[in-house]
Amino acid sequence: MALSAWRLWPSGQVTPPPAGAPAAAPASGPVHVLSGPTMGTTWRVTVVHEGRDVAPILPMIEAELAQIDQQMSTWRDDSAISEFNRRTDTSAFPAPAALVEVVAQANEVSERSGGAFDVTVSPLVDAWGFGRDKAASPPTDEQLAALRAQVGWQSLHADRSAGTLGKDKPGLTITLSAIAPGYAADVISDRLVELGFARHLVDVGGEFRARGDGPEGPWRLGIERPDGAVEERVVQEVVPLRDAALATSGDYRNYREEAGRRISHTIDPRSGRPIDHKLASVTVIHRTAALADAYATALNVLGPEDGFALAEREELPALFLVRDGAGFAPRATAAFAALRVGSPSANLNP
Repeated sequence: MALSAWRLWPSGQVTPPPAGAPAAAPASGPVHVLSGPTMGTTWRVTVVHEGRDVAPILPMIEAELAQIDQQMSTWRDDSAISEFNRRTDTSAFPAPAALVEVVAQANEVSERSGGAFDVTVSPLVDAWGFGRDKAASPPTDEQLAALRAQVGWQSLHADRSAGTLGKDKPGLTITLSAIAPGYAADVISDRLVELGFARHLVDVGGEFRARGDGPEGPWRLGIERPDGAVEERVVQEVVPLRDAALATSGDYRNYREEAGRRISHTIDPRSGRPIDHKLASVTVIHRTAALADAYATALNVLGPEDGFALAEREELPALFLVRDGAGFAPRATAAFAALRVGSPSANLNP
């Protein structure tokens, strides 16, 4: 789950989040803004239209999001991913090209992160009460052991050339909630370029993809400081974004308290248990929103030390906000620090 980045206008004013049915601002000004619901979250697209006809934008967005939902939503029984999850047959499963591509990208991040990112983790998420069905109580050690036997990205296969998915374990299932919204932002961004709108900012569920400049220079996104009530939170740092993507993952919005202890919704696939460390949030900048989304989740699972080490090894621009007493200590990778000073040395193609 990505969160906690805000669109900022040059004045520093925070743009309110989208709500309700798709809505569009008049196209007479420098930008055209549309928003609406999708995949249990919201989307928002801001386009510097430069006088072009904006009429094709909304139908395109709705069509692309509907197709991705049809392929990748585990909340739909008729989706391609739900069909794959129901199968106990371990033979090759013909799947839509987009679904195969997202799973292939997910497995690549799983390998690079040592399994900290794993789209087969859903049985463990369900067991801890953060899935479709709320668990009555935490799983026992025996239950966790049985569930972990059905989890593991190494048992999931995506063959781009054949257009198939495969599983080695009959009970293996997948969820793409930590990469599909980013992929959707990438798809919409690419389609906007095809329509002639080279300057835009796409936000799907908090996963951002920027192209070109905003109305007054680079797009400006504010990284939220993760303390206080949601309506009282302030910006920790402003990030200028051009031709790149940004995603944030954290444990401070979706959790529950048990006996005075915070139980995070983020499950470590390697242990089968909720993460338990001092990392409050991590923001990642990457060349695509899908990869920013997946890496942000992986770094959040790994925590402030191992996650930072992975980010430096992969040369990822990343900002970690670590709990430090009553406050938060920011820690930036070398690539993120380079972006602060506008250096071209930041690596967006690791």
